Amino acid sequence: MTFSCIIIEDEPLAAEKLTGFIEKIPFLALSASFRNSLKGFHYLKEHSVDLLFLDIQMDGLTGIELLESLDRKPTVILTTAYQEYALKGYELDVSDYLLKPYSFARFLKAVNKVHDDWSKRLPSGDHKNIFIKTEYRIEKIAVDSILYIEGMSDYLRIHLADGNKIMCLQKFSAFEEALPGHQLIRVHKSFMVAMAKIDAIERLRIRIGDQLIPIGNTYKERFFELIQKNGLL
Repeated sequence: MTFSCIIIEDEPLAAEKLTGFIEKIPFLALSASFRNSLKGFHYLKEHSVDLLFLDIQMDGLTGIELLESLDRKPTVILTTAYQEYALKGYELDVSDYLLKPYSFARFLKAVNKVHDDWSKRLPSGDHKNIFIKTEYRIEKIAVDSILYIEGMSDYLRIHLADGNKIMCLQKFSAFEEALPGHQLIRVHKSFMVAMAKIDAIERLRIRIGDQLIPIGNTYKERFFELIQKNGLL
C-alpha cells in the first residue's frame, strides 16, 4: 500500500534532500511540496494527506502555528534545526522529530515507525470478522453484516444489515487488501459493495435494499467479470 505525503519546508536544499529521501521509500508517494507555509496550510484544508513533513521555523506561519490551526491533522514528522521545539512537537502528538542535518538512516527510522503505526490501524480479521478503528474504539464487525461502504470525504461510512452505520478513518484500499474480492468489491470511487447483498443490477446501478449504488466506468469491467466468474450471468 502507498501513502501520500507532502513537504512544507522553506529551505530549497532541505526540501530537495527530503524529496530524494522520500523517492527511495516504496510505500510513500509525494503529492506536493511547498516553500510557503500558508500555501501548504490551504492545501491541507482541501486535501487528504497521510503524512506531513513539516519545518518549524518559517516566515508568515510557523510549523507549530500551522499544526495548531488544523482541525484535521495528518501524521506529522517535524524537521528543524532547533532542538528546543522538540517538546512542543510532542505535545502536538507528532510522530517523530528530525533534527537537521539528519541522515537517511535517521529518516528511514522515522518513516518505518510511521508505517508500523499505520499497519496497526488497517482492518484485520479472519474473513468472517473485521476489526475497524473508529474515533474512540476498535469495533469487531461480522463481514457478512456489511451491506456497502460509502466514501465520505476523509472518512468511510460502513452500512450494516441491522441499519447501523459506522464511521472510520480508513481507505478503501485497506478493505481491498484485508478481504477477498468476492466479499467486498469496489464498484465506484465512492462505493464498495458486498457481493452477497446485491438484490439487483439495473443498467449501471446496483440495488441493495432501497439504496441504488452507481457502477463507475473504471470499475465496471472487473465487476461484471467477477459476476460471470461466479456463474451469476
